[in-house]
Parts: sequence; structure tokens; C-alpha cells
Amino acid sequence: MNAKLLWRSRGGDFINKERLEYAFFTQNGPCRLTSGSPPGGHISLPPILFVGFENRKIKLMSQMTSIHQRNEIDLIELVQQLWMKKWLIIGVTAAVTLMAAAYAFLTPPVYRAQATVMPPSLSDIAWFNLARNMLAASNETSGSGSGRNSNASLKPFTTEDVYSVFTRNLQSDQSKRRFYDNVYLPSLDEDEKKGSQDSLYQSYLRRISITGPTTAQPDRFLLNIEGHDPAQAAEWAELYIRDVEQRSLQEMLENAQSEIQVQGRNLMQQIDTLRESAKVRREDRLAQLEEAFSVAQKIGLENPPMIAGQMSDQLSAIMEGNLTYMRGAKALRAEIEALKKRNSDDPFIPRLRSLQEQYSLYASLHIQPERVAVYRLDGAIETPDKPIKPMKALILLVGALVGGVFGMLIAVAAIFARRQMS
Repeated sequence: MNAKLLWRSRGGDFINKERLEYAFFTQNGPCRLTSGSPPGGHISLPPILFVGFENRKIKLMSQMTSIHQRNEIDLIELVQQLWMKKWLIIGVTAAVTLMAAAYAFLTPPVYRAQATVMPPSLSDIAWFNLARNMLAASNETSGSGSGRNSNASLKPFTTEDVYSVFTRNLQSDQSKRRFYDNVYLPSLDEDEKKGSQDSLYQSYLRRISITGPTTAQPDRFLLNIEGHDPAQAAEWAELYIRDVEQRSLQEMLENAQSEIQVQGRNLMQQIDTLRESAKVRREDRLAQLEEAFSVAQKIGLENPPMIAGQMSDQLSAIMEGNLTYMRGAKALRAEIEALKKRNSDDPFIPRLRSLQEQYSLYASLHIQPERVAVYRLDGAIETPDKPIKPMKALILLVGALVGGVFGMLIAVAAIFARRQMS
């Protein structure tokens, strides 16, 4: 404290107040002063000075207590003062609520069209499996279920196989990009197309969503498309599903036809191999007969000899191999001429006809797209009649609550400011 007030003692000497306070708080009674002390460094303070100082200290503490009490908040007084500022609170609440109402009623409504898809039934994929079942039956009746052709029959498609192709295309980025390029982008105005392409695509992605499956419905997917026009949203949902359906169906048809074509090529390779082998065997047989015919001519054997006690079939077995010439030149000449005139070896090839039948069946298989399906639509795609946002009632309620809280905060701040000024 740097006060200039001096206190007068009984002896008539003046003592600085700052030193008096220092002396009082440091030691009760005689004390050593820091500067200006009399010789010896001690001074006896009269009792009247201590009484005056104690009175001043009590007064100072009373003033501080009074200031602290003035800063405390009385709840009842606060409520009364808030009530006095009720029109301020009501005005702020009304202003915020009015802004919320303007947003709720001036923002264009957003509608959501939905389409729920589920796996196809067995009858929907029957034509996929009809060709395979026919081939399996053909293999069983022709006896080709063993050996090289045991893998000719194809494993039937299941509903999970077909539906997995559709759901993969439904969620793929390629499908979303195709719909963006072919449908969404052409629907925009020229001014809207001038913006950033990335921003346009992100805005498009926020309008389309695919959810599912869930634990309760593990095989269902939900397509949501949002838009300001309810009829357009429903139309876009139908177009998106139709585009995914066509691409999935085309993929399934290509897979099935490619497998059929592979099996057909395998059968044709077997047929060609059998024909080439039959041709080589015929040429070998012709060489053997010509050699036997030459031997028969040289020995003058025109007709086969008659051997007593031998049956015709036994003679035929004897007259093969190195003894083929014993059949006689006449028989050998006739067989040689027949082999040379043969145009096709097909009638003499074992299993050839059964392979040709299977190949013909594979070549004639054509799956008709209108008879198969890769998904089922759970209900029709309806045009929404109620917007999903903005939620006007909720916006008005939140606006009123926020406005009320904001108005009370302004009123409390005004009350505190007034108390500080007073």
C-alpha cells in the first residue's frame, strides 16, 4: 500500500502507515523497521494505533463481503428479472423460429423411390438348367457317363449362382457410372453441367443408395433413389433396376452359352479324332488286302480252299493276319475295290453316332432370355407422395427450442452486464 496518510502517536511523532501495517503483520509488539528506524532499530507502538488499525481492517473486510454478496446470483431474483425481459426472449425465439420456418417451407422437398429385390425362384432359372439336364440325360442314355466323356454334363445353376451375378452388378461402381452417364447427366440443365464434374458425381452418389442384406433378411437388397420430382425418382429406380437386369442376364447367357460351346468343341474334337483314326485304319487295311491279293495271285488261289471239319466262322478266323491270302484272289479283289470306293468311314466308327447326337444337341441349345430371370421384385415401384425431407414439424420444433435457449442466454447476459455497471 502506498497511502500518504500518516498516523499520530501519543508522543507526537508521525509514523508511516505502510510501515505500521508491515510492523503489525510481521510481529505483534516491538518490531524492527526496514528503513528510517531510530537508533537501536526498535520502536514501541502505542495501543491506540493497533485499535485504529484493527477497526480499519474490519471495515475493509466488511466492504469486500458486501461486494461479494452483490455478485452472487439469487435464483428468485434471476427469474423475476428474466420475466421482466420476457419480450426480449419471445422476440428472439420468434425470430429463430421464423428462420427455421423459412428454411422448412422454402427448401424444395425431396422424395425417395424404393425398390426391393430378392432371389429368383427355381422356375425363373429353369431354362438355364433345362439344357444341362437334357445333356445329362443324353449322356446317360448313350452310355458316355464313363471314360473321356464323363465330364460332358454340366453342373446345374442354383438360384444363389444367378442372384449373385445380379447383386454384384447392382452394387458395382460400373453400374452407377453407367446410370450417371446415360440418365442423370443428360437430365441436368446446361448451367448445372458447367460445374465441377467431381462435384456433380458426388451429388449424384448422395441421391442413390443400396442397402442390405440384413440379419433378418439376408437375401434382400433395397435400392433408394432420391429426387425433387417423385415421378422422376420412381422412373429412375425402374431404369436402374432394368439396366442391371439386362447386364446380369446378358452375363449369365454368355456364361451358359460359352460352356455349351466349349462342350460342343470338345465333342467335335473327339469326332474328328475318330474319323482320322478310321481313315488311317482303312488305309492300313487296304495295304494288307493288296499284299494278300498279290500272294493269292502268285500261288494261283482264286477261291478259298475247302477244309473238311471246319465251320465258316472258324475259317474266317484262320484266314486273317498272315493267312489273309487264303481267302482267295476273288474275295480279296472285291474287298479292295469296296474299300477304294468308300467315301466315308462314319458307319464303321464305334460311338461316333452317339457323339454326333450330343454335338447336335449342344449346337441347337439357345437359351431364350424372356424365359429366364435373375431376380424378383418384391412389390411394384410406386411413386412416392410424401417427401422425406425437409421434416417441417421437427425443424419448427428445434427452431423454437433453440430460439428460446438463445433468447434466455441474451437476457441473462444483459442482466449480468447491468449488475456490473451498477
